[in-house]
Amino acid sequence: MTRDTDPRADERTDADGLESTERTARTDGGEATAGADSVALDPWGSSTVSDYRKLFEEFGIEEFDEVLPEVPNPHYLMRRGVIFGHRDYRPVVDAMREGDDCAVLSGFMPTGDPHIGHKLVFDEIIWHQERGADAYGLIADLEAHSARGLSWEEIDEHARDYLLSLLALGFDAEEGTLYRQSDNRELQDLAFELGSKARFSEFEAIYGFDGETSVSHMQSVVTQMADILYPQLDGPKPTVIPVGPDQDPHVRLARDLAARTRFFKVTEAYASFEADALERDVIGEAYAALSADAPAASDGEGDEAENGDEDGTTGGEPVRCEDAADWLESGEFDRARLGVDVSQAAVEAAIEKLRAAGKEPLRPRVRFLDRNATEEAFEALIEAVEGEKRVFEAHVDTFALSREEAEELARGIEIEHGGYGFVPPSSVYHRFMTGLTGGKMSSSVPASHISLLDDPEDGYDKVKSATTGGRETAELQRELGGEADKCPVYELYAYLLAGDDDEFAKTVYDECVGGERLCGDCKEQAARLMREFLEEHREKRAEAEEVLAELDVDLHSNRRGVTSED
Repeated sequence: MTRDTDPRADERTDADGLESTERTARTDGGEATAGADSVALDPWGSSTVSDYRKLFEEFGIEEFDEVLPEVPNPHYLMRRGVIFGHRDYRPVVDAMREGDDCAVLSGFMPTGDPHIGHKLVFDEIIWHQERGADAYGLIADLEAHSARGLSWEEIDEHARDYLLSLLALGFDAEEGTLYRQSDNRELQDLAFELGSKARFSEFEAIYGFDGETSVSHMQSVVTQMADILYPQLDGPKPTVIPVGPDQDPHVRLARDLAARTRFFKVTEAYASFEADALERDVIGEAYAALSADAPAASDGEGDEAENGDEDGTTGGEPVRCEDAADWLESGEFDRARLGVDVSQAAVEAAIEKLRAAGKEPLRPRVRFLDRNATEEAFEALIEAVEGEKRVFEAHVDTFALSREEAEELARGIEIEHGGYGFVPPSSVYHRFMTGLTGGKMSSSVPASHISLLDDPEDGYDKVKSATTGGRETAELQRELGGEADKCPVYELYAYLLAGDDDEFAKTVYDECVGGERLCGDCKEQAARLMREFLEEHREKRAEAEEVLAELDVDLHSNRRGVTSED
């Protein structure tokens, strides 16, 4: 199943805040994957992206380079641009830097042997664990059975191989958590609760599901949402999900469902009416301009006023909504000054709401909106908000708290009254590896990838037979240089073989594009390094057998069921 994900889907994800040059040499394996398809984020379809830059524009993925300077001792995959994007990663970075609680989780669908592409995710989990994050690795066996039609016997065999490789690469099983979806009742209970917040129309828009999609496949999606939020069951914490960009639809939906389970939604406002983020920006500009010379006053609205006169004013002439509407229509407002893309429609919508509010005073406040709160939780929130506030039937406005303070207060009240208090999950995205034969790396095409289970000599031979970015002749290579950005063999150096040695990876790149390095010698060196890696990995997998045997993970499923495919 291959189809384009609806690029508007992120507009429905209020957890993301929506209601909402010259190329430098990088050791990142190139700007695009050779033989890739157009941008299409399908978790069960194509695993290539032809232009990673479009992901920033179309799906709201942020460039990792922007957060990289804040990451403490970043992994080489981050430094080399292999990890190219993120979604809201800063809370995790801040937690690691400050020594606060955070978590990392990723899952593996056991449909074949783990290969060097999967090692990227293994490394990311382990790196975060080494920096204090609670680490989770899961086997997505329900997804493999429902979406790919694998038998339970096949799943058992592959699950064991994935877990052994993860342990062999350095996952600390004593400090981390490993589980199978099918064996985790707590996970399935969470999936059931999240399912009450999901709608089939979303599955249609996000995943292209239709009347032929099996119910178990849809159920497996909700289970994956529970996977993503599972690390927060023992308490809310920033959590990062390392994945390829094809999994971004799952991350966006999980962020949305996390928000929908919350008791309260915290927003900013200027009056009693609701406005979306862009409208608030517009209204904020009007308020700032009009209040520069006139002190604002309390508005006197609502059922309860504290710390003010009987009518809610404290002196001074307030800025009124109709004044703000007049100012926006006067031509003084410059949309470009906001620094965000504000449409004329957003300006007109803001004016319409301001006109409807008439003489109501305009005043910044933070708002608690009742989403799923029990009556007791709502009353507890009202009691907990100190200072000046306004209480309405379904929301509370505070003039004494910052948005951050309000978020913390709302989450605390929610947890005290039996809610989850989920923090929107974060994600980081890595580039797909090009297959050794060109095109995409595929588990179903053995020559295109190197399995972590391959015999070391087979790995050596695969590298020696790999496609390169070299020129037609040695003379042309020396004259024009090689095309390292299009070379699967160079990717092996950048993604794996150079390890943490950036200077070595850069030397390979520079020698290639400078014409000093010829493909035959380059492949020979890479083949030897690959053989050494596979030899070492085989030894560590043998050592991990004992560790795996002691873990509480059932690798012999007693489940019965027929296979199915969408």
